[in-house]
Amino acid sequence: MATSKDEKKMKILCLHGFRTSGSFLQRQISKWDPSIFSQFDLDFPDGVFPARGKSEIEGIFPPPYFEWFQFDKDFTEYTNLEECISYLCEYITTRGPFDGFLGFSQGATLSALLLGYQAQGKVLKDHPPFKLFVSVSGSKFRDPSICDVAYKDTIKVKSVHFIGAKDWLKEPSEDLATAFDSPLIIRHPQGHTVPRLDEAATEQLRAWATEILSYNNKILNGENHELENGETKVDDEEIKPEGVSNKIDTTQVQQDGIGIELKREVEVVKA
Repeated sequence: MATSKDEKKMKILCLHGFRTSGSFLQRQISKWDPSIFSQFDLDFPDGVFPARGKSEIEGIFPPPYFEWFQFDKDFTEYTNLEECISYLCEYITTRGPFDGFLGFSQGATLSALLLGYQAQGKVLKDHPPFKLFVSVSGSKFRDPSICDVAYKDTIKVKSVHFIGAKDWLKEPSEDLATAFDSPLIIRHPQGHTVPRLDEAATEQLRAWATEILSYNNKILNGENHELENGETKVDDEEIKPEGVSNKIDTTQVQQDGIGIELKREVEVVKA
């Protein structure tokens, strides 16, 4: 879908995984057809803190490496999480506005938290509601005091979730998807990695992105109703692009092994 010179690109904040970097996430998603997100402005910041331990991508991708926050082995206690949230809220406010998030693992988990917190009025109250979310191997936080706020209500942001059959975060990724309204789920046979997409999955992701762009452009042109927390109010006669459903949708994708698999992003997480 072409964007005219007068139309401003939708802006996506892309948050990398644990002990990697923004440039590594950029490389990870470069295996996807570049035309899918060509009409979006993607921002790849590095994490707040330098990596405090060994990175799984040492010898594969050059340093420096970063992490967004730290945690215990059961992923129920977190260190520097509030500092991380404050940093990202400031980043979003000063460099935005942003229309949504794309995240891998720790970055996806953090993105979903910010989406839930904004919907509950806890953060970014003056920032426009986010509209989209791309999650790869994301999960929920496990601290009840966080869950009771962030996932209290269904998050009405258009979302797509990549879930690997061999991912040690497969079940937590499934659980995260249930927190969103009508999520698109794309399954792949690999593990904890950003998958290479086959033709069918590529077209499904493209249709999802095209739908969001179409709705956003209509809103900007005054042809549609407003978005509320990412949920578009469309006229009844409007037809969704083929392959996009109001219900949870799944598809199987292939990966040729070129993608780098990060086998563990934390010491122990009981998936």
